Amino acid sequence: MTFSELGLSNPFAASAKKNGYELPFPIQIAAIPAILLGKDILGIAQTGSGKTASFVLPILQQFQQKKPAKNRHIKALVLVPTRELAVQVGEVFQLFSHDLPRAIKTLTVFGGVSINPQMMQMQGVEILIATPGRLLDLIENNAMSLSEIDTLVLDEADKMLNMGFKDEMNRIFALLPAKRQNLLFSATLGKDIKDITEMLLHDPIMIEIAAESENLDLITQEAYGVSEERKGPLLRYLIKDRNLKQVLVFTSSIHKADSVVNKLKANGFKALTLHGQKSQGARTDALRYFKSGEIDVLVATDLASRGIDVPSLRVVINYELPRSPKDFIHRIGRTGRAGEAGEAISFVTPDDEHHFKVIQKKMGKHVALTETANLDLLHAFPTVPVKSKFIRNS
Repeated sequence: MTFSELGLSNPFAASAKKNGYELPFPIQIAAIPAILLGKDILGIAQTGSGKTASFVLPILQQFQQKKPAKNRHIKALVLVPTRELAVQVGEVFQLFSHDLPRAIKTLTVFGGVSINPQMMQMQGVEILIATPGRLLDLIENNAMSLSEIDTLVLDEADKMLNMGFKDEMNRIFALLPAKRQNLLFSATLGKDIKDITEMLLHDPIMIEIAAESENLDLITQEAYGVSEERKGPLLRYLIKDRNLKQVLVFTSSIHKADSVVNKLKANGFKALTLHGQKSQGARTDALRYFKSGEIDVLVATDLASRGIDVPSLRVVINYELPRSPKDFIHRIGRTGRAGEAGEAISFVTPDDEHHFKVIQKKMGKHVALTETANLDLLHAFPTVPVKSKFIRNS
């Protein structure tokens, strides 16, 4: 099954392929055609199942046939529980928004930062990704309106309910027009989700994707206890000391990915980043250089790396631990494939130790933690600034 066969037009099918999605995931196969037909969806799927692209791609395609709304009257709303998920979903919209026949402005908003810049950026926004509290703040400040919403997406609805957003969500639902398409995604189907389903969804198509199982038996795992400021030297030391090639490094943010690559390049390593703020050409080149062995290290964020499939990838390094055990398993599952052995290395700060124990429990495997406080990283591999002649990853 290809993306074109799911009903996506050639530009979107080509964009999916260019961004590393060689073939659609099960949830994309089930959801994309139904969304394009305007159906309401109830999708039960774990993090890492490909669900974000399953609604981003058809929504963007639908918008190609829609006339822009009045200013500050958004047409699609994606509600998410956390700032981190808001940023990740926003990255996926940006990932597939390049070179569209009709440009579509998306914006990601969340609390904990000044609202004034977000209010100013609402000009011309058609698709808004928001946490419930900050969305209500914007509405109360007359920064935007929900009166012309065509599509509502609730992503990780179970987490929103668990985090106490039920009252805020009900206030938002009351402001929405009655006629709209509703797409609800959740990792579980509890009573609260069933209640929201009955209230929001009209004759929904039910999609349930079983949790992905990764074969971890072929993966040798190591963990290193390290302070935050010594992560960079430890990464460079391990790559140099073990003569590692084709190393896939995961960070939890775009900023950290860029920082790690800049330091690697300053020490003579050939390294590039893969994340949503890079141009489409840069992402395509980074994947090609990594797969061909022209660069040694690819530093990626989770969502931008979906679809990476590198034959015989030997090493995955968690520079930062992911937010969920499922993401951890998905990350390290990029190695140890097709019957070949792989290695996964995790950096664990003192603040991470409890979270790493939770990951091990969920994974069903114990990983020994090696302390590095007494390892003289700077003298073992001193910083030597060099001029990189390799292609820029812009």
